[in-house]
Amino acid sequence: MSVHFDEESGKDDATADGSQRKPYKTLLFAHIQHPPTASDGAQYLTIKKEVGADQGPGVSETHREWVPATKSALKKAANLYDQHKRKQAKGDELAIREKQEAEKRQQSLEEAKKVQIQQDPKLPKAIKIRLNKKDPALVKLRSGKSEKGVDYSEGRGTRVRVTGRVHRLRTQKDVIFLTLQDGYGLLQCVLTGDLTKTYDVMTMTLETSLEVYGEMWEVPPKQHAPDDRELHADYYTVIGKAAGDKEAITTRVSPDADPQTLYDNRHLVLRGENSSSVMKVRAALLRAFRQTYEEITPTCLEVTPPCMVQTQVEGGATLFAFDYYGQKAYLTQSSQLYLETCLPSLGNVFCVAPSFRAEKSQTRRHLSEYTHIEAELDFITFDDLLAHLEVVMCSVIEIALDNPQIAKLVRELNPKFEVPERPFKRMKYADAIDWLVEHNIKNTEDEPHKFGDDIAEAAERKMTDIINRPIFLTHFPTEIKAFYMKKDPDDARVTESVDCLMPGVGEIVGGSMRMDDYDELMDAYKRVEIDPSPYYWYTDQRKYGTSPHGGYGLGLERFLAWMCGRYTVKECSLYPRFTDRCTP
Repeated sequence: MSVHFDEESGKDDATADGSQRKPYKTLLFAHIQHPPTASDGAQYLTIKKEVGADQGPGVSETHREWVPATKSALKKAANLYDQHKRKQAKGDELAIREKQEAEKRQQSLEEAKKVQIQQDPKLPKAIKIRLNKKDPALVKLRSGKSEKGVDYSEGRGTRVRVTGRVHRLRTQKDVIFLTLQDGYGLLQCVLTGDLTKTYDVMTMTLETSLEVYGEMWEVPPKQHAPDDRELHADYYTVIGKAAGDKEAITTRVSPDADPQTLYDNRHLVLRGENSSSVMKVRAALLRAFRQTYEEITPTCLEVTPPCMVQTQVEGGATLFAFDYYGQKAYLTQSSQLYLETCLPSLGNVFCVAPSFRAEKSQTRRHLSEYTHIEAELDFITFDDLLAHLEVVMCSVIEIALDNPQIAKLVRELNPKFEVPERPFKRMKYADAIDWLVEHNIKNTEDEPHKFGDDIAEAAERKMTDIINRPIFLTHFPTEIKAFYMKKDPDDARVTESVDCLMPGVGEIVGGSMRMDDYDELMDAYKRVEIDPSPYYWYTDQRKYGTSPHGGYGLGLERFLAWMCGRYTVKECSLYPRFTDRCTP
């Protein structure tokens, strides 16, 4: 039997049959399709080409002839064919084993359907608790060695009823450990006996919601579980079964998934320990800011400015415009102008509100919608403003970390976090330019920085990381700051302005003294070519009892990213909105 192969024109697929017209491509594939045997004496033939006599200028005749494969080629192919057979045998063996295991599992599942569990009416009535409930007066933990699966005689643990979703699942021989999560805490549940043999538990998937009854125990020595306690279950019911296989949560939001997939599935990502911990720290910071503003002297009153406006604060290029009943309107960039109008009647004020920037920036510290904590202070100096900022930020950190649960989360998220030392470093913009030049940190045009440059994010962050402490960067040039910022009385080139820079994240606060002179403000409108008419209500503050005042805006997501050691502020927003992302 002759089997043909040709590495130039042959094919190693179903269209080839080993004939001269349809040869295989490789000798190995020829062996696989027509294994060599002693009985049929298969002969493997390949093409041999010879160039004949010239047929004219640049033309020669080529002869093609089928000849037996060389001994070396046959030996090599035989070795490869042996490897192929061993691999195929292993594959066949694996397929048989997998089929047997699947049949065995199916049989086990059918048997599991027959297992029914019921509550024992003789057991004490279970009390309903959240997973974080630890009051020893309510939840007593049993200790020692268990001789029975369930024993509620005197001195035993409290029988409880808990609800939650399966966060972790581990199966051992005759024992199943599952950790429930309910948003308040984690609790390990131990299943034994018939509880491990039901169809529900044999098909259990992560995120399945359960109601579990059982006795509370201390964790045995040298073992670990959340809060060093566990629930020895005596009964459970499935409330909602979670999807498995290709739809399993670990498939939808696997650790190696690309960022866009994770953003698409943000609703599932939030169930993870890191993401939920960041949201809990975020809530703690919001509480701490409000508490600080109530306790600081003088206090700051919370107000709620509008988000739909017809004026700009940070430049028209970053405004989100929309039609407002036939009029042009925008989503607010900042609530500062409205806060200033509150000073005469309400004293110092603050707000916690969303701000919007239509800035097509893809950096790790930019969002199109973010939570803006803003405050305005009346009858102050620039030094007063800096002192206030330092007190607020340090107080917020102190209040948040006074909560042991929040302190634990911050340590887990960012083990390197350290409470900043006071006072913060003060550095004028001009000195920062000199520092950047001395350290050979170039501007965006790859040239040495010079006075008047708007220091780019990368250079700013590099400087902050090298200095490695909070910096109040002050006195920016008038040309690169907002029109309303007050000029320094001692140097008209610069403003009484400040950015607070934090290591790892850069700017988290921007503030300034505000122009309090009517004529100076009108000149500022003219300088930046803004029509003052729509700002009449803002300008009026200078006509009716003006005062030296200032304020600032703090980006909560940046503050949170710094404190929790997150790479991007996108991790610090519940559902981040940034360039090309407005879902889910």
